[in-house]
Amino acid sequence: MAFDPSMLILVVADHDTAVRIVHTLLRQLGCANVDDANNVAEALTKMRIKRYGLVISDWDTEPMTGCDFLRGVRCDPGLNRTPFIMTGESKSENVIAAKKAGVNSYIVKPFNAQMLKIKIEAALATKTTPPFRSGTAQQLSLSLRKSVKLKAPSRRPLPRPSD
Repeated sequence: MAFDPSMLILVVADHDTAVRIVHTLLRQLGCANVDDANNVAEALTKMRIKRYGLVISDWDTEPMTGCDFLRGVRCDPGLNRTPFIMTGESKSENVIAAKKAGVNSYIVKPFNAQMLKIKIEAALATKTTPPFRSGTAQQLSLSLRKSVKLKAPSRRPLPRPSD
């Protein structure tokens, strides 16, 4: 999907300054349809009401981190394909954790409008797939289908009980 400045974007950060900075950069890119949320609970509520084309979340949110938020989004069948950008420090453990949780792109602070545009384009070009969750019925079913050709169940009638 190509970057469309008219898409609906959700910015999630618990500091007003961080929200304002991202809003300003998005306006520089021509984006006008931008909502914000000050915490993860508010963000999830908004995502269940509106269909966002992109989520930009800060790593350092309270009481849940942006990575916890991302895991919640990726586990929700109605939200799990939403492109997601994480902003944060250049700590390699944060970047690795975000990638494992299914982030489309990670942007290190501070950043400018040009870098944000590059990361948005990268996030939208990446196919969003929920991360592997071992032990879930859906993943087990998917693994089985790939490794074994499943046959349709037979349609034989059940035996009648004897009188």
